[in-house]
Amino acid sequence: MSFEDLGLEPSILKAVSEAGYSEPTPIQRAAIPEAIRGRDVLGIAQTGTGKTASFTLPMIQRLSKGRARARMPRSLVLAPTRELAAQVADNFEKYGKYQKLSMALLIGGVSFADQDAKLTRGVDVLIATPGRLLDHFERGRLLLTGIEVMVVDEADRMLDMGFIPDIERIFKLTPITRQTLFFSATMPPEIQRITDQFLHDPARIEVAPPATAAATISQHILRLETKADNVKRAGLRKLLDTEGVKNGIIFCNRKSTVDIVAKSLQKHGYNARPIHGDLAQAFRMETLEKFRSGETKFLVASDVAARGLDIPDVSHVFNFDVPVHAEDYVHRIGRTGRAGRQGTAFMLVTPADGKQYDAILKMLGVKEIDALNIKVDVEPREQRSRADERPRREERGERGRGRRRTRPDREPSSSTREKNAAAPAGDRERPRKNAEPRRRKEESEDVVGLGDHVPAFLLR
Repeated sequence: MSFEDLGLEPSILKAVSEAGYSEPTPIQRAAIPEAIRGRDVLGIAQTGTGKTASFTLPMIQRLSKGRARARMPRSLVLAPTRELAAQVADNFEKYGKYQKLSMALLIGGVSFADQDAKLTRGVDVLIATPGRLLDHFERGRLLLTGIEVMVVDEADRMLDMGFIPDIERIFKLTPITRQTLFFSATMPPEIQRITDQFLHDPARIEVAPPATAAATISQHILRLETKADNVKRAGLRKLLDTEGVKNGIIFCNRKSTVDIVAKSLQKHGYNARPIHGDLAQAFRMETLEKFRSGETKFLVASDVAARGLDIPDVSHVFNFDVPVHAEDYVHRIGRTGRAGRQGTAFMLVTPADGKQYDAILKMLGVKEIDALNIKVDVEPREQRSRADERPRREERGERGRGRRRTRPDREPSSSTREKNAAAPAGDRERPRKNAEPRRRKEESEDVVGLGDHVPAFLLR
């Protein structure tokens, strides 16, 4: 089957051909004809299967007839992250370049004034994250009563990020006559409840079992004897030096780890940049653009980039950390092996990762993932970690404290020596180091009220 067989108009087919696509993916073959007929669609498919084109192409065809009114968009696409929303906007520009459709992107990190100006002129396609969309609505700058088509993309990710109450509210603000296109990689009970409530007799399209890895991805693990970060970073560099690594995305569980790994790779001469939710939006967009263009070779990312990023030619994915949730493993490695291409995924596994690794094996339905026989040697420079420095600092501190405790008293003054020579042995004065400690001691005794029995640690 070709795109011509799906019922798309010639101008859209021309744009698809110029984008380099000739055959639709399974979910596109099933979803596009149903969407063109006007039916609600419930699409369940793993990441990297072409879901974005499954709703952008029929939307462009439907919206090509008609005109937008001020502050009343004709269609709405909801995405969980800024990056995914920006990617959907890129798809509309790419496939709709022969149509005269206006579009607005409502995401955080962009001026409200610029977004409001576009809404005032009227837009055919509104692409937004739930939070920013409701911000505009509550300011009275947006009406959703003119929505003809509504799309919810990566619905299970919306659930993970706590957006479900916002999604329900947005559904209730749109007309009941709208067409709804709903896509998710998995169908947990909460997502099933929303589809039962807001979709009307949808065409259910499930092209692959939930949470399974694409067959085009070769998976490998590298077992490490310790969970020490310096050893993991050395193991990661071994994998990055593997033959045939054109580019890659490196996933970490924590944002702080993303920053540390990116800085370490840069220090060792690797062309790498970090991306996670705490970085400025302009920096994140610049990083993605540099990675797409090949200017940046390695992208060190948190799970904010794990889903939906359409970077077609990623040769490798590296899991620096074993993901906490088994489903995230599939979403991470789905960044490679897209559109029928071959991809490779590596994962570093330490003794502390046993529980999470077993969960991944159970989800994939396999007994083991191919283990690489690679010896990881930590360079001397890398061995001097913070843990190694701690005993040295403690040793220095002990020596310092020992010197203070065993330091001999000062020589007594001449007047003291004369006084002691004439006095009986029991009445002789001891030499005073200085007056200040004595005053502190006396003050301490007065305040604490313990007399001569003040413990030494209180005096110090």
